[in-house]
Amino acid sequence: MNYNRSWLQKLDYKYGRKAIKNLMSIIVFGMAFVFLADLVMSVQTGSTLSAMLVFDRDAIFAGQIWRLISFVFIPPNSSILFIILSLYFYWLMGSAMENEWGSFKFDVFYLCGVLGSVLAGLITGYATNNYLNMSLFLAFALLFPEFKINLFFVLPIKVKYLAYLDAAYLFVLLLINSWQGKVALLVALLNIAIFFWRDFFDGTKRIIRKIKWKRNSRKAGWR
Repeated sequence: MNYNRSWLQKLDYKYGRKAIKNLMSIIVFGMAFVFLADLVMSVQTGSTLSAMLVFDRDAIFAGQIWRLISFVFIPPNSSILFIILSLYFYWLMGSAMENEWGSFKFDVFYLCGVLGSVLAGLITGYATNNYLNMSLFLAFALLFPEFKINLFFVLPIKVKYLAYLDAAYLFVLLLINSWQGKVALLVALLNIAIFFWRDFFDGTKRIIRKIKWKRNSRKAGWR
């Protein structure tokens, strides 16, 4: 599949040398640091670092502008084992996409997702990195649909099938979420559409051609 976009090529040619290398490694390291800091602070002070980093529109307007970006580094809220697996998978996906696309394009993809989340948050008051990370997984699945992972450490499964489940889950969330959550989710999915619209378009054309070919084949057989 061809993922090149002329406008990205022009920007890459002009600014590619300034691209952030290993962006996902930086984000994963930040998440790991915040997770460890939360463990220590919750015991010593009863508060967490995440509480100081979460997106809060009122706090941002009050001068805590770091929250415009710091929410990206908030780790998943789960057990230590799940955190380790999640951060490893985030790193795996980001590194593979950066190797496939190049640092500049991957940076633009991820930072566009962040910017969209921030703009939606400033409008609705709600922003999270959960949907951003889910969109990262969908993008990874579109790029590497045959990639296999061991589900529950035992069952090998192609990532495209997990992407179907992820898409179904996002659809359910779109139905049951508050309007703020729906906006945040749609913004994340919009980023996927912007970077993969040509592939969706080409895939739809192939399906239509296949349907027409089968229909014509049946008609020819009837004759």
